[in-house]
Amino acid sequence: MNTPAIGSAPTRIDGPAKLRGVAPYAMEHPQQDPLHGFVIQSTIARGRIREIDTSVAERMDGVVAVLTHHNAPRLAVEEDRELFILQDGEIAFRGQALGAVVATSPEVACEAAAQVRVTYDELPADTVFSADRDDLYSPDQVSGGVAARTSIGDVDAAMDIAPVTVDHTYTTAMVHNNAMEPHATIARWTDGCLVLFDSTQGPHVVRAQIAPLFGLPPERVRVIAPFVGGGFGSKGEPHANIVLAAMAATLADGRPVKLPLTRQQLFAIAGYRTPTSQRIRLGAHPDGTLTAIAHDAIAQASTVKEFAEPSAVVTRVMYSAANRSTSHRFAALDVGVSSWMRAPGHCPGMFAAETAMDELAVALGMDPIALRVHNEPEVDPESGRPFSTRGLIECLRAGATRFGWSQRDPAPKSRREGRWAIGSGVAAATYPAETAAGNSARVRRTGGRYEVAIDAVDIGTGTWTALGQIAADALGVEHADIDLHIGDSDLPRGTVAGGSSGMASWGSAVVAAARAFRDRYGPDPAEGAQVTVDAPEYPGRENFSTHAFGAHFVEVRVHTETAEIRVPRVVSVFGAGRIINPRTARSQFIGGVTMGLSMALFEQSEFDPRLGAVVNHDLAGYHIPVNADIGDIDVSWIDEHDPHLNPMGSKGIGEIGIVGSAAAVGNAIYHATGVRVRHVPIRVEDLLGAW
Repeated sequence: MNTPAIGSAPTRIDGPAKLRGVAPYAMEHPQQDPLHGFVIQSTIARGRIREIDTSVAERMDGVVAVLTHHNAPRLAVEEDRELFILQDGEIAFRGQALGAVVATSPEVACEAAAQVRVTYDELPADTVFSADRDDLYSPDQVSGGVAARTSIGDVDAAMDIAPVTVDHTYTTAMVHNNAMEPHATIARWTDGCLVLFDSTQGPHVVRAQIAPLFGLPPERVRVIAPFVGGGFGSKGEPHANIVLAAMAATLADGRPVKLPLTRQQLFAIAGYRTPTSQRIRLGAHPDGTLTAIAHDAIAQASTVKEFAEPSAVVTRVMYSAANRSTSHRFAALDVGVSSWMRAPGHCPGMFAAETAMDELAVALGMDPIALRVHNEPEVDPESGRPFSTRGLIECLRAGATRFGWSQRDPAPKSRREGRWAIGSGVAAATYPAETAAGNSARVRRTGGRYEVAIDAVDIGTGTWTALGQIAADALGVEHADIDLHIGDSDLPRGTVAGGSSGMASWGSAVVAAARAFRDRYGPDPAEGAQVTVDAPEYPGRENFSTHAFGAHFVEVRVHTETAEIRVPRVVSVFGAGRIINPRTARSQFIGGVTMGLSMALFEQSEFDPRLGAVVNHDLAGYHIPVNADIGDIDVSWIDEHDPHLNPMGSKGIGEIGIVGSAAAVGNAIYHATGVRVRHVPIRVEDLLGAW
């Protein structure tokens, strides 16, 4: 009898290749006689190119070509203005790609790009984000295709008569994804076909968007991405750098062009999380029963392309109240295009919502866990559908036990050890559990083994290992008998590694293909036997509200003289369906929590509106935590199996770890110091003078 693979914890099968340095990332795929590209960027925020002088660069030894809007290929479609580049001389934001130098070495390309002289007709640029602007607009929908506004009952009237209220504004900073591997592409044209080795979260997504731009059928574009060094959402859809690489390769006489972005260039070209300003209003009876919940979010969007960060959406699913409203408004600015960043909307939205819940608990004199449990909804408050599973209360109670919450004195500033004030805080977490449509998988018997193929992507999450486990169980064989093929648009279609939907979506296709293979060929298939199957709709799923839930418990220490903030321990418990691989799942949860701590205490893209640019655009000035900043992170999960979402009973786990963790840090800081900080990152100067 075969050992079940799902639920076991094999080490990453891609680990040895990565440790030996032989796993090829985007720039590392061997190429014959490659050229190298370097991006030329705008130095103004808005205007038009009057003249672009490339003569000095073109005369430099090793320069093959200089790409500008004068010699760039004409693109076929203009649906996505972020990708519709080099078609004219218009400048929409500082750092916009104006072209690229193609040279025989990266050093020559970089030096030559610095010699390109651009003269502009500059126009006034609007780059100031403020919640007080009089030109904010509300779209019909926000990212994810959901309504920008919702309303049930009368929030204003309920707030007027509520015995206990909270009404505050919470702000979050602009932050950038900053994956370890920068965005990078190798582009090569061969016989009218385009091959891209790209650092992407979705080869099929890149192919689907790049092919029409160049007037190509999809089958004439191939995108290859077997290993990706992180993305956090920024590689979930193409940015201008991929188009630029393909354009540059048209000037290379058939030679491949390698075009990586520098760390500094990422801050202008590859997306970011918008800053937000969020007003939360809560009304409650003295026993803690919520009577009103309002969440009004304001963020920015680019004039080039709208990405509508859905920050208030999280409030629609969390707690019961008879009167509820949510809204989103945006300022359209002359800035780069914002994009997906780990748990878009939910991450900043939950900081505001869960901080407000902590403030309400303080106002009520009520334990914050008890307040959340008291307002637990019986069904989804927005849709009225039952939850497929909802383990929030179990996560809160399990986390409280693991953390030692019962020993906590609820009074702020009640615990000291020497010169350190100690506090503890809690916050809930949630993220939608989705399965994307349009996935296919192939199973083939070859060499006495089982080849399983789907255009899934491993961005560091463990796909190479966990998807093989799903295949092994579905075929009834050992994990070691599976040869997995992923990361190539020539494989059966896989959707993007994003939205915490990857494993659920790809796994559904793999299970469907494995079952069809067994049904057709039985337990002893002949060599060469194969099937390719599209993942079917999972029956009955539309009748349920599907979400993962969790709870974060954080201990902080704040030095009473210097206001230095330390986080010695975190306990997080999740209800995320059936866990495919506990080893890789733990890594994902820890990574998300760590990123939440980084949001709470470190990360901020310092945007100078006079320049229209982020000025701390490298890892020297853009601060993220290092090992010394992170204490013990204890992650675990409740025993949960969701029968309504997919055949594995699993939910996505890549994003829920970051949701709510920043709020738990801020709530713990309040408990330690008595100072309520309603913005992130929280700085030393916010706490000076607390004693």
